Amino acid sequence: MDFVLIRHPEVIVDTGVCYGQTDVPLQRDVRDLASALNARMTALNVPACIDGWHASPLQRCASLAHELGGHAHIDARLGEMNFGAWEGRAWDSIDRALIDAWAGDIEHACPHGGESLAQFAHRVIAWFDATCIDQRAVHVVAHAGVVRVLAAHLLGIARESALQWPLDFGAIVWFRRVRGQWLIVRWNA
Repeated sequence: MDFVLIRHPEVIVDTGVCYGQTDVPLQRDVRDLASALNARMTALNVPACIDGWHASPLQRCASLAHELGGHAHIDARLGEMNFGAWEGRAWDSIDRALIDAWAGDIEHACPHGGESLAQFAHRVIAWFDATCIDQRAVHVVAHAGVVRVLAAHLLGIARESALQWPLDFGAIVWFRRVRGQWLIVRWNA
């Protein structure tokens, strides 16, 4: 099975703002972005999308998924982590003690009142388990958090480790399952 994920391209939001589930638009025209992504995927020999793209309902993902493949499977479980009261706030305006408490137990703490990493991962992995059974290829447009959580799940590594992996806007991530084991074909391509 091939599993292809694309992180949404750059959005219109001030640098340093926590925007998790805030619905912010893409910076560039979605048709131009889709054209450039299709060209990159062709150059990388990414398998063609057969059954339509899967995407977060947030416009930065859903609009690109529609443009990439016409029909898109929109699923709220692919939405970015919910940062609760921190949504739309500059990171440097959030009480440092709250950020430290979150970092001290990244898996379970949620001082923002949104989702803990464990809750977020449970939601995303539930989507994967329900959607990716017996498929030849699945293509997704999602958020950095979703991509990193799925990478940790597929590779059997700690989520805290995968959260540190660089992932550019518009990055292509491609996994392939070979003899029951997931391998990274491309990361941040």
